[in-house]
Amino acid sequence: MLSKKDVDMMSPLVWAYMGDAVYEQFIRDYIINQGVAKNGAYHRKAVKYVSAESQLKILKQIEPSLTEKEMDIVRRGRNSHPHSHAKNADIVDYKWATGFEALIGYLYLTNQKSRLQEILNLCVKM
Repeated sequence: MLSKKDVDMMSPLVWAYMGDAVYEQFIRDYIINQGVAKNGAYHRKAVKYVSAESQLKILKQIEPSLTEKEMDIVRRGRNSHPHSHAKNADIVDYKWATGFEALIGYLYLTNQKSRLQEILNLCVKM
């Protein structure tokens, strides 16, 4: 397991890389547990949570629940310089979504599972 110091020294893009995977898995589990029956419906439902535009909307809604440290992590992720961005996403939305994913990844990598779960649960209540 990585130490908090090791995680703090990582690029926010590494946090976002992990956060993307953690968030995607959480959303897939959530959707499957909702009982959506058809494969196409799974994808359509997931897009409501995982697209850059959706992540920005979720972030804006949960922002009052975030600590200053968590918002700092979001800002670091947003201000990082990815080498590419999604072709179907606005660059501003994409940068904020990267910040959101950085937060999810940071909490996961620093083993803050309880706080991570709180935030993920807020995301699906929006």
